[in-house]
Amino acid sequence: MKVYLDNAATTKLDPEVLEVMLPLMTEQFGNPSSIHSYGRAVRSALERARKSIAGILNAAPAEIFFTSGGTEADNTAICSSIETLGLKHAITSRIEHHAVLHTLEHLQKIGRIQLSYVNLNEKGEIDLEHLELLLSTNSRSLVSLMHGNNEIGNLLDLSAAGDICEKYQAVFHSDTVQTMGHYKHDLQQLKTDFIVGAAHKFNGPKGVGFLYVRPGIKIAPFVHGGAQERNMRGGTENIYGIVGLAKALEIAYRDMNDHQSHIMGLKARMIEKLKNNIDGITFNGNSGDLDKSLYTVLNVSLPPSDISDMLLFNLDIAGIAVSGGSACSSGTDIGSHVLNELQIPADRANVRFSFGKYNTEEEIDYAVNTLSELYKKEGIIL
Repeated sequence: MKVYLDNAATTKLDPEVLEVMLPLMTEQFGNPSSIHSYGRAVRSALERARKSIAGILNAAPAEIFFTSGGTEADNTAICSSIETLGLKHAITSRIEHHAVLHTLEHLQKIGRIQLSYVNLNEKGEIDLEHLELLLSTNSRSLVSLMHGNNEIGNLLDLSAAGDICEKYQAVFHSDTVQTMGHYKHDLQQLKTDFIVGAAHKFNGPKGVGFLYVRPGIKIAPFVHGGAQERNMRGGTENIYGIVGLAKALEIAYRDMNDHQSHIMGLKARMIEKLKNNIDGITFNGNSGDLDKSLYTVLNVSLPPSDISDMLLFNLDIAGIAVSGGSACSSGTDIGSHVLNELQIPADRANVRFSFGKYNTEEEIDYAVNTLSELYKKEGIIL
């Protein structure tokens, strides 16, 4: 049996999405910057996609800029706002995605900013009182805090964080890659200056994403070149990717209630079965709390055993695709910076299961049973 439980890394392309992309790969191949009929037809498709995304998020089309994905969108928001707005101080957490953390660390290293880290509790939750203290003692700052953590599933209260940032006139960027398409974002209500999305996290194509920029925020381009994206991002647009992105977001919002209910049920089923089958199992961060975490992510900490080092390999041999942490660290022997920050003991194996709309109860049962069989030899079964 083949089971894919690494949906936080990437998701399967929805057939409806592929259907709308195919014409842009074949017949409608013009460059959207061209003035002839081929180009105009593609330009029209591009702007329809922008209008669709803006409408779904309750934003204006002029506030949506297409990128190559979430990493570029994060880099654009961070680097361009610091450069253009003259910000000298930034605040983040030590468990952000590396697209944010490494970017800010680089800017600090070259002397562009001073960087502060907001405190976390033992579960990895952001200390909003400390965020306010940091903002009250620094000049106008950039705050970059993710909405949903890609490894442990912790959720940030965007409204509360936005209120604090507004109070101190901070520029607020949130990496919403893991929550886009899974939770509703009303950008007229949220006090975020920048949010981002990546299509492949919600059953769209890889290599395409977007950046939302709140009106009134003027930033310089991050990628220079042509005049594409209203002079904000040089390079010919990935048209079929953009059209696929818009369709994937449309489907995600259309079916969100059903998908949330289905996936939440799968996560609850796995939590219960793991607790009942493996003695000493725990859940990292808030991922084991259905009310406080992404319903798509469950990060499991398994008791020490001789199979810990080979656990992911053995699961893969059994046809089960999972991650040991952030997908961006896969294939390396560097421990997860998120789990290190939470001081998870090094002798415990940690597995991130992440769920999608195509997963089934049968797959959950197979994954738990396989994991249980691997640990049965260790005498860790209840």
